[in-house]
Amino acid sequence: MFQRIIRFCVKLVQKYLPEPFIFAIILTLVAFIIAMPICKQTPMEVVEHWGNGVWSLLAFAMQMALVLVSGSALAAAPSIKRGISALAAKPKTPAGAIALVTGISALACWLNWGFGLIVGVIFAKEIAKKLKGVDYRLLIASAYSGFVVWHAGLSGSIPLTMATPGSNLEKVTQGALTQPVPISQTILAPQNLIMVAVVIVAIVVVNALMHPKEDQVIAIEPSLLFEEAPQPAPKAVTPAEKMENSRLLSWVISLLGLSYLVIHLFINGDSFDLGSVIMLFLFLGIILHGTPLAYVKAFGKSVSGAAGIVLQFPFYAGIMGIITGVGASGICLGEVISNACVNISTPKTYPLFTFFCAAILNMFVPSGGGHWAIQAPIMFTVGAALGVDAGLTGMAISWGDAWTNLIQPFWALPALAIAKLNAKDIMGFCIIDLFVTGLIICAGLLLWA
Repeated sequence: MFQRIIRFCVKLVQKYLPEPFIFAIILTLVAFIIAMPICKQTPMEVVEHWGNGVWSLLAFAMQMALVLVSGSALAAAPSIKRGISALAAKPKTPAGAIALVTGISALACWLNWGFGLIVGVIFAKEIAKKLKGVDYRLLIASAYSGFVVWHAGLSGSIPLTMATPGSNLEKVTQGALTQPVPISQTILAPQNLIMVAVVIVAIVVVNALMHPKEDQVIAIEPSLLFEEAPQPAPKAVTPAEKMENSRLLSWVISLLGLSYLVIHLFINGDSFDLGSVIMLFLFLGIILHGTPLAYVKAFGKSVSGAAGIVLQFPFYAGIMGIITGVGASGICLGEVISNACVNISTPKTYPLFTFFCAAILNMFVPSGGGHWAIQAPIMFTVGAALGVDAGLTGMAISWGDAWTNLIQPFWALPALAIAKLNAKDIMGFCIIDLFVTGLIICAGLLLWA
């Protein structure tokens, strides 16, 4: 019965899910059509909101691209790759391989979403090279499924924004937050850590159980996954070449960056924000690649994985412009959706409806920054009035933002590019994970409240 449900989901996605860029275009048109009657806006007003929004997330898009590229470059460091290859030889059965990929990916995504996403896919490809009879689609889907804990982890943009001084918290939340909220009340809150642990265990078990029977496995020829070995660098002769291949320069600049992080985090007591995450993985990557030139090459290869972000972020920013745009009627679509959740909430159910609101909005605006702009002015104000802890409100938004990423193909683009698959190849499996994790998250938020 379980395998029939999985096959149904896979076939459904294969038939109806378009290429992610087409998905972004369709969502733009849907938001455009909905905004006019609900918000009583004219077509010209909606077009103007869309155009004004297209370039509104450039700074945040740059941060997201750097998180991805620095995490990817770190994952490609020789010592990291050797560790991944050695670990890939451990599983002896397809189900064991699926479970291991899921667990490694989820833990790495909790640390840093870009690093975890890429490590998970690289690990899955290494296993596909070594283990016969494992379904390649499910391997990559398992690597991506760990992404569901991203916003509940150390690179979650909303809790990191809440913890960052000078991020206009009071203005954005309309006075609901006057001081930064430390990550001890969000990411590292015991309730959140328990939810993360239960979600990871659940997807490890469910993904292993989803592995198809032997006659239905879709494997990949291992020879297709082997890449050309990098050529050793020629002997440095000129002063420029010696500088390019100088380990001393890598160590000096990395120690400078890491020293700043120590001062920033431990001496000044500042928050572990998005910039800190990027700096940590950037300078660790430089050290582990050995020389500046080696890191430049790894960084250059990783940049291609950010192509989807660069192309699609302006379109999702445009959708955010439609969602947040206020016309002559004084109404915006984001407020309508948020208020609908607020109006049926009690102090106990408020985090749950905030979660669902964020999950719906994430289909149109798959960006923590976008959710912050849309929901922070409403959700934190109402949450404060209901007596709901600000940390819980922030994590409810974060979990909702992460949850529907399982069926929103935007963030899967880098993984799919590395795996050479299409979104429709993995999303059928992700639908099962969506339902399982949704039940756990809802229960966790109700208990936290």
